[in-house]
Amino acid sequence: MNYLGAGILERDSRKPVIYLVINKISDINQIVIPFFNQYPIFGIKQLDYLDWCKIANFIESGAHLTTEGLA
Repeated sequence: MNYLGAGILERDSRKPVIYLVINKISDINQIVIPFFNQYPIFGIKQLDYLDWCKIANFIESGAHLTTEGLA
């Protein structure tokens, strides 16, 4: 959270885990995506990441509010 300058920490009461949660779409597009573009994910998860980037761009542009964008 301090390194990226975004998000909040949430504790999972069922497990000994703490999550970094970033909800602001502008933070996702301006901080998180550039971070993972600079330090790429390797393996099959890269494909999930690329799909996630497309969705983030749709949301930021408002395209998800159209029938075509939702599809």
